[in-house]
Amino acid sequence: MKHQPLILRKDQERRLLAGHCWIYSNEVDTRETPLKQFAPGQPVEILSDHGRWLGHGYVNPKSLICARLVSRDRHRPLSPALWVERIHVALSLRQRLYPSPFYRLVFGESDGLPGLIVDRYRDLLGVQITTAGLERARGEILTALEQVVRPQSIVLRNDIGVRELEGLDQGVEVVLGSPVDDLTLIEQGLEFRIAPLSGQKTGWFFDQAENRARLGRYQVGKRVLDLCSYTGAWGLRAAALGATAVTCVDSSRAALKQLEANAARNRLEDRIRVLQGDAFEVLRDLRDRNERFDTLVLDPPAFIKRRKDEKDGIQAYLRLNRLGIELLEPGGLLVTSSCSFHMGRDAFVRTVQQAARRAGRGLQLLEIGQQGPDHPVHPAIPETAYLKTLFLRVLPGL
Repeated sequence: MKHQPLILRKDQERRLLAGHCWIYSNEVDTRETPLKQFAPGQPVEILSDHGRWLGHGYVNPKSLICARLVSRDRHRPLSPALWVERIHVALSLRQRLYPSPFYRLVFGESDGLPGLIVDRYRDLLGVQITTAGLERARGEILTALEQVVRPQSIVLRNDIGVRELEGLDQGVEVVLGSPVDDLTLIEQGLEFRIAPLSGQKTGWFFDQAENRARLGRYQVGKRVLDLCSYTGAWGLRAAALGATAVTCVDSSRAALKQLEANAARNRLEDRIRVLQGDAFEVLRDLRDRNERFDTLVLDPPAFIKRRKDEKDGIQAYLRLNRLGIELLEPGGLLVTSSCSFHMGRDAFVRTVQQAARRAGRGLQLLEIGQQGPDHPVHPAIPETAYLKTLFLRVLPGL
């Protein structure tokens, strides 16, 4: 079926031809194809100003990213068959990588499904639909997931702010089965209970799994501080590696209760203490009490969610890392992360270096991690490379 065209302004197809899939509202020829004529999520055929066919996609006149290209094959429009094909391809990668079915199954643009996130917990899928285009195809997407993966349960975790930018409602909805909000996940030999209906995101942060595994190559020492610990993935990993005094800090009392339960489940409760509070305030309090640590893990939420947040966000990363570095013993290990796309890798390294200088310390950068391969990076879409995790040795001023 032929869909209504969306025509771009002159020379605005270059990014699409290079492999990107986003179209901004100022790139559309609104004289030829006024955006107000389209319904949110409406399928379109995307054309250059001189009539070159570029692909099938969908449009949302309410969003700054007003369209996304989904298929570059004229004979493969948006359809149930396309969703099934893309999910099959995504699944085949994860099955090659992971012996157990716990991973991010679909990572949006990188898997050719912009607007779709799917996390898999064996027989349960946690699904986020973030664009009007895929919301319009929601029934087809869910049917395709059932057909390809055969899950027992599907939970829609559409309680995320990005849906507001697309004019979509937020909420949590069970659309298949009767899942309990209490699942068991095993990572690096540790057992965690997670909450796929009420936890942050879809209940777990798969993107840091590879970096948590990397921690095993370092001697973490006896005293470890895990800041923004959530339910304990980093902290319990450190305890399992030999740390005997692991302090886990988070602002959520519910997350810390789950962390304590996870510690007991792994017989590590005697090595764990929890502190509830604001990360910056807790760091200052620990500094004032002259506490010191051998390893520090800083894994905060994104401080730079939009370009306009960049200045304040950089200052937040600077303050957090400076306060943390002041708590480390000489030769201590700093593991610090940014999940803000707008904070590039080089800028993040510079910011942490600046934090160290302000703390009167020197740094040795040992390695840089990124999100795991179940969050593949699309080479033409830099926005898909969002996670940076630095492993650094902190020394007296160098």
